[in-house]
Amino acid sequence: MSGSATTGLAIFSGNSNPDLAQKICQYLDLPLGGAKVKTFSDGELQIEIDENVRSKDIFVIQSTSFPVNDHLVELLLMIDAFKRSSARRITAVMPYFGYARQDKKVAPRVPISAKLVADIITVSGANRVITMDLHAGQIQGFFSIPVDNLFAAPVILDYIKDKFEGDIVVVSPDAGGVERARAFAKRLNAGLAIVDKRREAPNKAKAMALIGDVSGKVAVILDDMVDTAGTVTQAAAVIMDKGAIEVHACCSHPVLSGPAVERIMTSSLKSFIVTDTIPLKNDAAACGKIKVLSISRLVGEAIIRSHRGDSVTSLFV
Repeated sequence: MSGSATTGLAIFSGNSNPDLAQKICQYLDLPLGGAKVKTFSDGELQIEIDENVRSKDIFVIQSTSFPVNDHLVELLLMIDAFKRSSARRITAVMPYFGYARQDKKVAPRVPISAKLVADIITVSGANRVITMDLHAGQIQGFFSIPVDNLFAAPVILDYIKDKFEGDIVVVSPDAGGVERARAFAKRLNAGLAIVDKRREAPNKAKAMALIGDVSGKVAVILDDMVDTAGTVTQAAAVIMDKGAIEVHACCSHPVLSGPAVERIMTSSLKSFIVTDTIPLKNDAAACGKIKVLSISRLVGEAIIRSHRGDSVTSLFV
């Protein structure tokens, strides 16, 4: 990356995903900005920026993953610190946007949490947001500032094309993911199938039936995020029962909470491909079935294009 292309650009990171931040900085050939996050004895956070950011174009890399609320507050305080330090523009780079599942009222007297989070990020002083594979695309409309919603598809597709052989069928684990699965199937020139899922309660799902033909094929389950892995592992069992040769799963955001890793290990899945929008916990990192692909180049390219004023959408055409 030429020096003129990054003049006035500075990259900072919170504590949620420092490894990804370092990889992005390596791609951009820029140092990671100095910032300290201190904690008072009662858990209150204190942010201190270690360098001059006046009139600079600031990008703050922070996924709002576990512990979600701590990382969200950390991001808000960093944005406020940059705003009060006279930064020219502040972009919140959120590879994983927490609270995205709460994007509508699903029962009486419940909040639309994704909208509230969008509001407080805007009020804190962010001028722009870069995120990836939002759980619901309409969340972009919750913000009153520009949002670039990136897609991990190019990274995952390259891996599938390189590693998988035979007749492939892309499987959506529920009706909501059909559009995403159809786009993947088209790029791979593959078939499409859908698992009919009935969710009985939050984090509890029961896979019921399979729509489409998977017999004698390599099935690839595609989802945007996997939390407790109940849906994806139950879907894998249904797919194998219907005659698939083997089943793999792919997702952008490996939340992997609770019994997720144990379920993946004991499931019919041959492999589970994820990206590094969220760092894996120790048990997940040690799981032989899980393969991590980095989205650092993709995010780095989006950052430099945003800084220059070039098209970000053209990354996915």
